[in-house]
Amino acid sequence: MSELINEVKQLIIETLELEDIEPADIDDEEALFVDGLGLDSIDALELGVAIKKAYNVKIDGDSEDSKKHFYSVNSLCQFIEQNR
Repeated sequence: MSELINEVKQLIIETLELEDIEPADIDDEEALFVDGLGLDSIDALELGVAIKKAYNVKIDGDSEDSKKHFYSVNSLCQFIEQNR
């Protein structure tokens, strides 16, 4: 799963055009939104589209579960693994 974690970190950086951030700078368990990486709802939409294209996995944006899936890199990777 460590390969997937690195892929997802790189996908986040490239999709959201995060400058001066390397995959190693993103903690696997850190929150992606608000306090952690500081992403917002627009970022979530862009990231959801990128994940669908890269892994053919759809995350329902209206679902309460989607907040859990997008919480951290680890939770996102677990969701991708379970739904591939």
